[in-house]
Amino acid sequence: MACLFAMAVVANAPVPAAAQQFSADLLARKDDTVTAMGTLRVSDRKARIDPAALPDGFFLLDTAKPAAYFVRPAAHVYMKAMQSSPLTQLFIPVDPSDPCRQWLAMAQLSAAVDLATWHCQRDGEEAIAGRNTDIYRVAAPSGLSFTGWVDRARRFPVQIRTADGTVIAADRIRDEPQPAQIFEIPAGLRKFDPQALIRRIQQSDVWVEPSTSQ
Repeated sequence: MACLFAMAVVANAPVPAAAQQFSADLLARKDDTVTAMGTLRVSDRKARIDPAALPDGFFLLDTAKPAAYFVRPAAHVYMKAMQSSPLTQLFIPVDPSDPCRQWLAMAQLSAAVDLATWHCQRDGEEAIAGRNTDIYRVAAPSGLSFTGWVDRARRFPVQIRTADGTVIAADRIRDEPQPAQIFEIPAGLRKFDPQALIRRIQQSDVWVEPSTSQ
């Protein structure tokens, strides 16, 4: 009897959701031009973006912390992503019931966000590549507004339209296991602080104070 009770408890216990793992190509479309932006890999709340424009490095994103880094293995350094690419604020794992929270958190990593001018809300749903997605519109200053299509099952925005009309999509999505090590900073790399470099330059003889004269 005790064994049967234990089995019943296990059967009725909540089962944690399996981690979503997939890879995809990132393509940008504007007017009649299609541009390869790089590749994307996702595992649970982590993502890795290998941008085509920066072949010597890749971005590592973790919405659980949150954190965003740019890693350059050949140079043996890594650094905070800051404002190096808007992709690090857009293509991130999200809570499908409240993706606004993760988008805001990642935006705050790169710069201070004025909450009075930053707004995010659901605006319907639409099928993308045969899968249902929820549409969210984000209003932000400095041209950072965008619309995102969130795939609830994958817990990820599979399409983004930026303020200038560019549509960036996760293309050829492949649902497949991802090696855990590709989402980690390789051992032995040195953390590089770009702000520290700027401060050193400001204190050196090569720094010229901007003129205030008209």
